[in-house]
Amino acid sequence: QVQLVESGGGLVQAGGSLRLSCAASGLTFSMYNMAWFRQGPGKEREFVAAMTWSGGNTNYAGSVKGRFTISRINAKNTMYLQMSSLKPEDTAVYYCAATKSWTSRVDAYIYWGQGTQVTVSS
Repeated sequence: QVQLVESGGGLVQAGGSLRLSCAASGLTFSMYNMAWFRQGPGKEREFVAAMTWSGGNTNYAGSVKGRFTISRINAKNTMYLQMSSLKPEDTAVYYCAATKSWTSRVDAYIYWGQGTQVTVSS
């Protein structure tokens, strides 16, 4: 049974930082491209960042480029999202997801975590 478990969310002031983690089990983690998505209140789920299975390529949404950094350690079956210079508009539930494709499309991702809440206060 595949499980993706996010952690590290919380309440932070604008300008602060958080690091999210995604622990994977039940799949060969090193064979999957991984991504972070988020869903704000009343909004559709949106792409945040992705990394290839090897870590060799990354892709970021324009709204987070330069502020967020995605990384992974295949030996630990874990992916991270380092978030800096956080803004109130970054408030959302953050999800990690896995796919065999290289895409930012929500519907291409096979496995999803349950999400972790990030709240940025102004």
